Amino acid sequence: MKNNKAHAKPHTFLKRIGLTHCSLIMALILAIVLNVASFVAKAQTTEQDGQPLSSQIEDLKKALITLNRDLFILEEDLLFPSSSQLAVYLSVDVGTFFTLDAVELKIDDEVATHYLYTERQINALHRGGVQRLYLGNIPQGEHELTAFFVGIGPENRPYKRAVSIQFEKDDDPQAVELQIVDSPAKQQPEFSAVVL
Repeated sequence: MKNNKAHAKPHTFLKRIGLTHCSLIMALILAIVLNVASFVAKAQTTEQDGQPLSSQIEDLKKALITLNRDLFILEEDLLFPSSSQLAVYLSVDVGTFFTLDAVELKIDDEVATHYLYTERQINALHRGGVQRLYLGNIPQGEHELTAFFVGIGPENRPYKRAVSIQFEKDDDPQAVELQIVDSPAKQQPEFSAVVL
């Protein structure tokens, strides 16, 4: 019974990381083996040439640091695959009661992005454009997204508002839309966040 479980784990692992990542791992392992073989060959030839052993060790240390960095990058790719992606979009409807200057986006109380707008970008949003504010990876589980909007509000006064949304990240890509909508009844803008 133990053998069946042992065989199921690699299959599940391969399924999770995908063939592309497996080929990257194999290429990295091959690069490591070739690098070590070249250092051994180089050490044999330089030993005869009289190059000091300390310089050979330094070269090996530099190569190991480079390989360690490459392994770290590969590990990050494996730990945060595209299925852990979060995309945040911004849309503006009308814009009579609020002129947007900047947006700051926080995910779990950490600043994810900060964006300052030009007049041209604001005009594009008013014409129905949608801006992708953020595209990144987050782990699965409960998260809180908070967006701070800064601009000029009713009666040309400085205006700063925030909107928060809590959501559950599963293994599917997640998208959130931030909306700025004029409310003629209240004579002020309304800010909302919707999980798509």
